[in-house]
Amino acid sequence: MSALVPGVQLSLDAAAGNGKVSSWFDRHGESLVVTPIRILVIILVALILRAVTRKLITQLVGRMANSGTDSSGRPVTGFLLNAERRRQRAETVGSVLRSTASFVILGIAGLMVLGEFKVNLAPLLASAGIAGIALGFGARNLVTDFLSGMFMILEDQYGVGDLVDAGPATGTVVEVGLRITKLRDVDGTVWYIRNGEIKRIGNKSQGWGTAKVDVQVGYHEDIDKVRAVIASTAEALADVEPWNERVWGSATVVGMESVTADAVVLQVQIKTMPGQELPVARELRGRVKRAFDDAGIRISEPIASATPPTEDPGAPAPQAEPAPIPVNPPPTPPTPQAPGAP
Repeated sequence: MSALVPGVQLSLDAAAGNGKVSSWFDRHGESLVVTPIRILVIILVALILRAVTRKLITQLVGRMANSGTDSSGRPVTGFLLNAERRRQRAETVGSVLRSTASFVILGIAGLMVLGEFKVNLAPLLASAGIAGIALGFGARNLVTDFLSGMFMILEDQYGVGDLVDAGPATGTVVEVGLRITKLRDVDGTVWYIRNGEIKRIGNKSQGWGTAKVDVQVGYHEDIDKVRAVIASTAEALADVEPWNERVWGSATVVGMESVTADAVVLQVQIKTMPGQELPVARELRGRVKRAFDDAGIRISEPIASATPPTEDPGAPAPQAEPAPIPVNPPPTPPTPQAPGAP
C-alpha cells in the first residue's frame, strides 16, 4: 500500500490541476469566446441594417424624383417641379437621410461594442454632450444654415429654376444646398446666400402668374367695343401655339386705371404659367395694337391745331436780305451859313 501512495498522490494532483484550469476557463471563457462573438454579431447586424436602410432611402428618393410623371412617363402639367429641381431635391434629401441613418446605426453599434468591453459609457456620453454643446455654440451659424436648408428642402419652398425673392437678392435659383442657395439675377450675377440669413421667400414660380397690360384708348372711343376687341384678341392668343400652354385662363378687363381729357387707360389681366407673365404681356400688347388698327380704335384723341397750316410746313421761314452797303458814298453837301456870320 505504501508503494501505491505516490501514484495516488499524483492522480490527486492532476485532478486538482484540471480543476484549476476549468475554473480559469469559467472565469475568462466569456471574454475570450462569447465577447468576440457578440461583437461580431453586433457589427454584422449594424452593417446589414445600414445597407437595408440606405437601399430603402434610395428607393424612396427615386420615387420622389419620379413623382411628377404619370404612368406613361410624361410630366404632369400644373406641377412646377421640373426634372432638375426634382432630381436635386431628391438627391439632397436622400444624402441627408443616408448620412443620418448611417451615423445613428453605426453610433449605436459602436456604443454597444464599447459596452462589451466593459467600458463605462457614462463619462463618454457626458463628454460627448459637452463637446456637442460647445460645438453648437461655436458653430451656431453653421448649424442654423444647415437646419434652415433642411427645412427649406423638405418643405419644398423653392427649387432649381424658380424665380424667387430671397430678401438679400432676387433671381433664378441655380442650386439649392444645405448651407447656401445660389441665385442668378437678370444681370447674370450669381449670388451665394446662406440659408440661415433668409428670413422670407417670395416664390414667383409656384401656382400661377398674372400678366397685367395697360391699354390706352381715346376718350371718345366706345368702351364696350374696346372690351370686346380685347377679349377676342386674348381668346385668339390662348388658342395658338405656343401660347396655349402659357395662358391658363381667359383675359379680364378689370376696369379703368385712369381717365384724362384725351385718353382712357384700361387694365387687362390674364392668368399665365408661372414665369411667363412678361412674354404673354408683350405678345398681348402687340396683338391688341394690331386689332385696334383693324377696328379703327384710336389710342388718343387727335390734337387740333390753332394756327392754319402753311403751304409747306417743313420749309424754313424766309429771311429778309440785308441792304447793300454803297462802295463810294456821295459827298456831303456844304451846310449853308446865315448872313452876317463871320
